Amino acid sequence: MPATQQNQTGVQQEETMHKLITAAALAALAATGVTATGATAKEFRSSDVHPMDYPTVQAVVHMGKLINERTTGKHSVKVFGQSVLGSEKDTIEQTKIGALDMVRVNISAFNNIVPETNVPALPFVFKSKAHMRKVLDGAVGDDILKALEAQGFIGLAFYDSGSRSFYTTKKQIKTVDDMKGMKIRVQQSDMWVAMMQALGANATPLPYAEVYTALKTGVVDGAENNWPSYESSRHYEVAQTYSITEHSMAPELLVFSKRVWDGLPVNERDIIRQAAKDSVPVMRKLWDDREAAAEKTVTAGGAKILTDVDKKAFATAMQPVYAKFAADAKLQDLVKRIQAID
Repeated sequence: MPATQQNQTGVQQEETMHKLITAAALAALAATGVTATGATAKEFRSSDVHPMDYPTVQAVVHMGKLINERTTGKHSVKVFGQSVLGSEKDTIEQTKIGALDMVRVNISAFNNIVPETNVPALPFVFKSKAHMRKVLDGAVGDDILKALEAQGFIGLAFYDSGSRSFYTTKKQIKTVDDMKGMKIRVQQSDMWVAMMQALGANATPLPYAEVYTALKTGVVDGAENNWPSYESSRHYEVAQTYSITEHSMAPELLVFSKRVWDGLPVNERDIIRQAAKDSVPVMRKLWDDREAAAEKTVTAGGAKILTDVDKKAFATAMQPVYAKFAADAKLQDLVKRIQAID
């Protein structure tokens, strides 16, 4: 089969899969007796790519308990983990049309949808974990969440995603030169592709659920993620060199379907917003504990941790990314506001 025809077939298969997943989600929604407007919803459905014991999943479970208590049992939340409802891209689409009520994704999944979400995903934009939390809990974070509404989403909260670093199957990464020609899995985001290009690597966008096999079979030479994801995905089993570049602290994002939201009474919207905010400190405590435990697990499992990485050179190499993805005055202003916060 010619390459062009193969590519067309692949695109058609992907589109068919998206349609099937969405159709299944709508059927499941109808089966619960919940309308698309959410007006009579008893159980909000939320999706996550991570397993059920992961901090983001547990935080949304906690949020659901708060909603149930504060609506005196009228509403609750059911979380579907482990990508059972599809990839982040799939579930964002489902949430927009109201087939899903909520979704938790990394903010990078929205980079091509809402320009403001590019800013927290920029490499080395945050000085530390404490700085990142202070920024996102304040006015800058609120402005980014508000920007989602124009695209059909209600931004509820930011969760931690830790600092992301590279891990590889064979070659070690200590300098920018080490990246040259490597096939690195990235999230399905133009910014992440540009980051790899700036480092001289070949970006390979893949859904999270496909990364283990891609690493094991040599489709990619490496990937990048935080400690808990590196551990819970078992990527450390097939990519045992973890280089502490800490190039990104792109947060997680919890969003609600605007289509469903618009059908809810104002007092119930307020309850959901507050429950989401109240879930943040719970998530952060779970995250900090999980991060420490994950590091111990992967080290015990044979992973080699490289700390002698030239971070300054990596940060300098990212200038083209800022020039491309924080190019207009509004985004540049967000960057300056972040940098001005101590």
